[in-house]
Amino acid sequence: MKLTIKYSNQALKFFKKVDKDLYYRFNETINDLSVEPFPHDSKRIEGSKLKLFRIRIGKYRLLYEVDYGNNLLGIVKIDKRDNIYN
Repeated sequence: MKLTIKYSNQALKFFKKVDKDLYYRFNETINDLSVEPFPHDSKRIEGSKLKLFRIRIGKYRLLYEVDYGNNLLGIVKIDKRDNIYN
């Protein structure tokens, strides 16, 4: 079962400024997450109020949450590792 993808405003702004190759790489990863939300390289973010998970894509991190009740995959934040946890 494929989850519906919902993007935060920050994620949408990130996609507007990123180059095309990186955009396609993120898009492919997000589509894979909508089918299998917890691949072997995903990790839960400790200390967060929400149940957030992260996945690495090169120098970048993608934070997301899964809501099975509403069949949603929420893309919360995308940024470089240095900035993602601020």
